[in-house]
Amino acid sequence: MSHLDDLQVRADSRIMTTYPPGKAAFVRGQGTVLFDGDGNAWLDFLCGLAVTSLGHAHPAVTEAVARQAGTLVHTSNLYLTEPAIELGERLARICGWEEANVFFAQCGATANEAAIKLARKHGKRQHDDKVRVVALEGSFHGRTLATLEATGQPAKHVPFAPLAGFVDHVPYDDPAALLGAVTDDTCAVILEIVQGEGGVRPVPDEVLLAAREACDVHGALLIVDEVQTGIGRTGPWFAFQDAPIEPDVVTVAKALANGMPIGACIARGPATKGFEPGDHATTFGGNPVTCAAALAVLDTIERDGVLQTAATRSQRLVAGLQDLVATSELATGVRGKGLLLGLELGTPVAPEVEAACRDARLLVNAVGPDVIRLAPPLSVSRQEVDQALTTLGEALRTVAATSTSLEHA
Repeated sequence: MSHLDDLQVRADSRIMTTYPPGKAAFVRGQGTVLFDGDGNAWLDFLCGLAVTSLGHAHPAVTEAVARQAGTLVHTSNLYLTEPAIELGERLARICGWEEANVFFAQCGATANEAAIKLARKHGKRQHDDKVRVVALEGSFHGRTLATLEATGQPAKHVPFAPLAGFVDHVPYDDPAALLGAVTDDTCAVILEIVQGEGGVRPVPDEVLLAAREACDVHGALLIVDEVQTGIGRTGPWFAFQDAPIEPDVVTVAKALANGMPIGACIARGPATKGFEPGDHATTFGGNPVTCAAALAVLDTIERDGVLQTAATRSQRLVAGLQDLVATSELATGVRGKGLLLGLELGTPVAPEVEAACRDARLLVNAVGPDVIRLAPPLSVSRQEVDQALTTLGEALRTVAATSTSLEHA
C-alpha cells in the first residue's frame, strides 16, 4: 500500500469528510517543491491556496517560529505581547494608514467575520436597522455562517439553509445594480478586488468605484477581502493599492504568516472606533508564534525585494500562458493579476487538465469548470515558471487529444 493509500484509509475512519479523497500526501517541502511519502518531487504552483508565498520551509520563517516557540507561545489577549503589537504597527505601515487599528484572527473567515461584526456595530450606531450587507455574485468570503452568507455562491448555501437573510448579492460586473442595492439600511459592502475562488475574476474598476460611492452616500463601510490577494499576491502589498478606491476595512490571512494560522481585520477612519471591550474576542488571535512568523514574512519580502521579483515572474508566466492560448486548442485566455492567474479554457475540461498536470506532478487547480488557477510562490524561479508552462502545455495537449478521441468514438 502506498503512503497516500495508507493515509487515506486512516483519514476515512477518523477525519470528517468535508474534503474529497486526497490526490496526494506530502511529508516535506522546500521552496517551490513538495515531496510525497514515496520520495517523488512535485512542483507547487498552488502553494496551499496562495498561502506559502515564500515557498515551503523558508529559513527566516522557520527560525522566527522556533525562536518564539522557545520563548513564549501563548498568553491570551488579556495581556500584551511584543509580536502582536509590532505586527499591528507593520500592517498599518504597509497599508499606508497611519491611524489603522487591527483585530487579529486565525484565518480569512474569522477575519471577515470580525469585519462584518465591526460594520454592523458601526451601522447600529447610526440606527438600529442598519445591519444589511451587499456582496457580489461569485465571491467567496469564508465558511462561518455569516461569511458563508456573504459568499456569492448559492450552491454552498444549500446544505445550511435557511441563512439569516441579511446579505444582498449583485452581479460582480454591474455597477448600477450595486448602487441600487445599497440603502440606508446597509452597513457594509464586501468585495474582492480579484475573485479567487470565483474563478480568478478581476472585479471591474467601475464596480469598485460604485461601491465606494454607495458607501459614502449611505454611511456604510467598504470592506475589501484581501485574504487571497494580500501580501503581494497581485503585485503591491494589497490589491486595493493598485485599484481606484480606498476601503475602510481590509481583511488579510493566507500568505501573512506563510502557512501559520493567522488572519487580520484592519480598519481606518471611523471604523477604528467600532469595537469596544467585550464586543468581539478570540482566544488565539495575535498568538506570539504566528505573529513572529508574519513579521519574518514581511521582513523577508522587504529585505529580499520579493515584490519586485514576483512582478518579473508574473510577466514571464503571463507571456507563457498567452503562448499556450495561441498554440492550444483548449486555452482561450488569461486573467488575473500578479501571481494569481487563471487560464481560461474553451470547454469545461479544467478538472481533466488539473488531473493531467497532477499526473506529471505539477500542482494547479480547477477553480471552475473552465478555469485553471495558478498561484505559485512569489519567490518562484524563472526555471520553475518555464517547467510549469511546459508541463501545463503537455497537459492541455493530452486532454485535447483525449477529448477528440471521445468525440469520434
